[in-house]
Amino acid sequence: MEFYHRVRSSQQQPNPGRFFVVISSMKQPTENAAVRRDWRDKIHEIIYESEKPEGKAFDIVLLFCILTSIMVVMLDSVDRLHVRYGKTFQILEWIFTIIFTLEYALRLISIRKPFRYVFSAFGIIDLLAIVPSYLSILYPGAQSLLVLRALRLLRVFRIFRMVHFISEMRFLSTAILNSLRKISIFILFVLTLVIILGSIIYLVEGPEHGFTSIPQSIYWAIVTITTVGYGDVAPATPLGKTIASFIMLLGYGILAVPTGIVTTEMALAARTHKQDNRACPTCGKEGHDRDAKFCKFCGAPL
Repeated sequence: MEFYHRVRSSQQQPNPGRFFVVISSMKQPTENAAVRRDWRDKIHEIIYESEKPEGKAFDIVLLFCILTSIMVVMLDSVDRLHVRYGKTFQILEWIFTIIFTLEYALRLISIRKPFRYVFSAFGIIDLLAIVPSYLSILYPGAQSLLVLRALRLLRVFRIFRMVHFISEMRFLSTAILNSLRKISIFILFVLTLVIILGSIIYLVEGPEHGFTSIPQSIYWAIVTITTVGYGDVAPATPLGKTIASFIMLLGYGILAVPTGIVTTEMALAARTHKQDNRACPTCGKEGHDRDAKFCKFCGAPL
């Protein structure tokens, strides 16, 4: 009996070495994950944030590369320069393509949900900046599409902290979407108006003055009411000139209507949305409220 209790007590005694091994084995993956998260967070701050000096320097260098690569593509389209410096332009273009490919890969690595970035507006633009170079291997001449990199210059608004410009861009898109129904009805009204005015000017002027058909007359009414005035067709009779004068004056009023609609919607959007340029570390999207604690797109903490 005494032997049994001795054996049981020896089995129940804690083994410090065993616990140390278990704790260390549990701690090591956590530390490794923290190290991986630290360097990914550092890359995220440099690439996505422009408040810190490292992020601003990265974006400025990136913009310089974008401008230079666009200039190379434009100069390469000149025949005289292409014959003389074609090889140099091609080498430079591939250097920039490799730089942009690495930058695109780092953007994917530094966020937790890379597919949200891939299908975002900036993600699609960044992808379009590198795809034409690889397409040019299979389809010669596709490298001319590299001027799409100019779209990436939109990042300049973030670099120099022009947050109000970004906000105004968001307000404009929101205002256009909100006023789309009103503008559609207005365009339908204008279309009806030009059909009526085109038919009237066709009856007044006739084919002898260039109004050979109602579609031709409607074309003239559209050109006149939009204040473009190509001058290829013009009324010659006093009544026709009177109608043309009425259409020209009406054009200025018509141009003011959609402007007022969009401006009103922008003012409403400005009062209801106060956003900043913080980028979510998970999905990489911007446009959060200034007092937001979590991303409104994916719910991750900011």
